[in-house]
Amino acid sequence: MIDIGHLATPLLHRLDTEAAHELAIHSLALGLGGKAPKDVPALATRTLGLRFPNPIGLAAGFDKNARAIRSLGQLGFGHIEAGTVTPRPQPGNPGPRLFRLPSDGAIINRMGFNGCGINQFCKRLARLNRPMPNGRTRGSVVPLGVNLGINKIGADPLRDYPELVSRVRPYADYVTINLSSPNTPGLRDLQTADTLRDLLAAINTRNPERPPLLVKLSPDLDDLSFEPILEAAIQGGADGLILTNTTLARPDELGHEHQNESGGLSGRPLAPRSRDVLKLVSDLNRGRIALISCGGIESGQDILERIRMGADMVQIYSSFVLQGPGILGRIKRELLEAMRQQGFESIADAKGVDLPA
Repeated sequence: MIDIGHLATPLLHRLDTEAAHELAIHSLALGLGGKAPKDVPALATRTLGLRFPNPIGLAAGFDKNARAIRSLGQLGFGHIEAGTVTPRPQPGNPGPRLFRLPSDGAIINRMGFNGCGINQFCKRLARLNRPMPNGRTRGSVVPLGVNLGINKIGADPLRDYPELVSRVRPYADYVTINLSSPNTPGLRDLQTADTLRDLLAAINTRNPERPPLLVKLSPDLDDLSFEPILEAAIQGGADGLILTNTTLARPDELGHEHQNESGGLSGRPLAPRSRDVLKLVSDLNRGRIALISCGGIESGQDILERIRMGADMVQIYSSFVLQGPGILGRIKRELLEAMRQQGFESIADAKGVDLPA
């Protein structure tokens, strides 16, 4: 089987960024991604009532339209988060809208929730899960999350999020409501405690039975905002938070020609703020709901640091795009070595050890 990670990543980086992304998704959809070896038991973790073979997930934004879930699940991730999917199809923002900053280990995007809409998205998930002749299903080989958003025009969050949860409920192992993309006008205004309570109440009324539900937050919230949002999430029955989405900030150390492009910045420059937000929320949370850390994770040491700080799992995006699927084998080896050096026999042993007593 062709391994596009080792053979094609340098070629993809010679193409226009969005064209390269489309080619990667198309190749994966054709089954050309290769297959990683089975994870060792020490990397397995349990959270959200689910078992994950390792704590490293693929963040939303890579497979927006659920076209390559099965192949992505075979690359070695512990979970895949597809989307963001919106109620209706929309083209997103004008291009160019996706920029690699390889010297900074970063990506800037202003995609704007471009996607096929929930109808086509669910058709693909239904095909993914249809029975095969041997009685098994074609579903994802690892837990599947679905990231939900709203359209740029004609959105009604109290109507749209509950309906989206209902539509993906038969297929998703967990769902994420995205309130934090910087590229949809007004979306980040939903990140208040009162609004979150109303959203969660509407979702729960429409979906008395649903998969675990997470809320994805922005790194650009001020520090004092996180406690009331966390408490509203817990009171409203949310099962976890994803910390964090991309940032509008531009650190001084950026040195690439695309550094001043508008949109959300992800990758290495986001790491300090992502760590700060995780520490802040972990100290407040005290293990009450699950936390997934995302932002600037490039090594096994980074992963263990986030787990020690209170994260249940992590997600990667920019490092995967910039380095290709080969990053997964490397960071797992580094993670296992870091665990050995620090005396942890399992991920659970390391969870939250750096939190105050």
